[in-house]
Amino acid sequence: MTTADRFRAAVEERDLTALDELFTEDIRFYSPVKFTPFEGRPMVLGLFGVLLRTFEDFRYVGDFEGTAETSADGAEAPSAVLLFRATVGGKQIHGIDLLQFDEAGRIKEFTVMVRPLSAVQALSDAVLAGLVADGIVPTPTNG
Repeated sequence: MTTADRFRAAVEERDLTALDELFTEDIRFYSPVKFTPFEGRPMVLGLFGVLLRTFEDFRYVGDFEGTAETSADGAEAPSAVLLFRATVGGKQIHGIDLLQFDEAGRIKEFTVMVRPLSAVQALSDAVLAGLVADGIVPTPTNG
């Protein structure tokens, strides 16, 4: 079973412990709503805890394997793309998860892309509320 297969199973089973075993210590998570990545296993696992609660009707609908240039160092890395569908706040989402692996087969970079814009906004609002509720990020201030 590949790392992508194990990742998919962990997400479908909402198993954070299994996800923990798949991530490198210095994993980078590139979000569709934040320019700078979430960095490090503890932060990314906290984010996944929120995401697994936020997505409704989450399902993977396809996959591709190959190589892709990483964001961190521009090196080619084994990669997998998982296509998904979900709902957040009544908005249907189409998206992809791009997983990039280190030499041991663990996920070192994770990029999410979603559409349409209305779903991106609904996802952003829901995830921010979850991150604040879990104490992962401070409450935003206007000003």
